[in-house]
Amino acid sequence: MTDTRPTALIVGASRTLGLELAAEYLRRGWDVVGTVRGSRRTGLHDLAEESGGRLAVESLEMTDPGGITALRGRLAGRTLDLLFVNAAVTRGDLPIGDVPTEMFTEVMATNALGPMRVVEWLRPLVAPAGTIGVMSSDQGSIALNTDGGQDLYRASKSALNQLMRCHAARHADDPRTLLLMDPGWVRTGLGGPEAELGVEESVPGVVDTIEAHRGKPGLRFVDHRGQVVPW
Repeated sequence: MTDTRPTALIVGASRTLGLELAAEYLRRGWDVVGTVRGSRRTGLHDLAEESGGRLAVESLEMTDPGGITALRGRLAGRTLDLLFVNAAVTRGDLPIGDVPTEMFTEVMATNALGPMRVVEWLRPLVAPAGTIGVMSSDQGSIALNTDGGQDLYRASKSALNQLMRCHAARHADDPRTLLLMDPGWVRTGLGGPEAELGVEESVPGVVDTIEAHRGKPGLRFVDHRGQVVPW
C-alpha cells in the first residue's frame, strides 16, 4: 500500500512550541521531520521513539548556511506538505541604544536571517499546493506597538515579516501558501510565566489556522485563533 500521509518539516522542534507542533501533527496523522540544534538528546528524540517511525529527527543550526544546504541534500527526494520554521531568541529588554552590536547580530541572524534562508533554500522541497510558515509574533507588528519595550526582539520579528513579504513578492506566481504565525502570548522561556496561554492551548489553534489556509496562495499574517494580525 502506498503511504499517502502528508509530511511536515518543523524546524526548531526540540522543545515548547516546536515540540508540541510535532506532537500535534503526529496526533493528526502526519509524518513529521523535526530539527534540533547539536547532538544533545531532547524531548523530540523521546517523541520519535514513541512515534512508530513517523517522526524523524534531523540536526540543524539555522545560522550555519552549510547546515541548511546539508539538510536539503538529506531530504532530497521527499515532498513536504508543510515547511514550518520555529525559531526565536531574546536577550533581555534593553533600549536599542544599549544593545551591543554582537547581540544585535545574534538576534537578527537567529530570528530573521536564519529562518528566511531555510524558507528560500528548502522551498523546492515543498509541494506546489503546500504551505510554508514561520513563527512570528504580534510584537513584530508595527501597528500594534503602542507601548514599546523589547526593542531588539520586536525589530527582529518585524524584519522577519518584511523579509517574508519580500519573498512573497518575488514569487508572486507561486501557488504555495505563505503564513506568518502569531501563536499568542504563550508560557515559554520567551513568553514568561505570566503569559495567558499554555503551549497545549496555543498549538492546536496554530495547526487549525495553518490547515484552514491550506491551498490559498499568497502571504497572510494570522494568529492562533485565525484572526488577521495588522502589519
